Amino acid sequence: MLRRFLILRRVRKLNESIPQSIVKGNAQYYQNIQSKFAEIAPDLQGLNAYRYGRQISWGLQEYMEAVSFQHYLETQSLITYHDAQANINLGAAPHSIILTIDDYLLGIFDMVGEVMRFAITAMATGGELPGKQGRNVLADLRELRVCLASLEADKGTWLANDIDKKMPVMVECVEKVEKALYGLTVRGAERPKGRSEEHTS
Repeated sequence: MLRRFLILRRVRKLNESIPQSIVKGNAQYYQNIQSKFAEIAPDLQGLNAYRYGRQISWGLQEYMEAVSFQHYLETQSLITYHDAQANINLGAAPHSIILTIDDYLLGIFDMVGEVMRFAITAMATGGELPGKQGRNVLADLRELRVCLASLEADKGTWLANDIDKKMPVMVECVEKVEKALYGLTVRGAERPKGRSEEHTS
């Protein structure tokens, strides 16, 4: 999939464009994925879109995870379903691939893990939790946790089963950011005035 780790290692702020060096490095992966979408799109038309949707679901979820994570880094907002659908079909013309609401939501569940790693890395290297305009990553994650936890899927469906698997992981990811910020705050409060962080480790 996309080289998300490159974005994670180099980006430490929100609401800024991804550095061109990373965009250029990831271009080949985007192109490869779009070409694969274009190849399978003709076989996913009409009833086949639903008949074989489960077979490509994991791939769409992975793509949604990567696309939504990059969108969050650049805008500190959640990519909309319609924008995600359009992104998937950039290279699939004249056919299109249907991004189901299920795959969209499950991809967002996975994105929480990427945001968690980004937040903890940023705190470890920069000493603060990224955010702008009165909101930080933790506030966004908490709001997302509430929204995802309120989802109601019919029992016995694929969506319900997948949510049951992803929900505990998502909740744990948010808790990890909470604990990391707590640790950062406590260490900062206990550090003697005028003494740098590197001398207190």
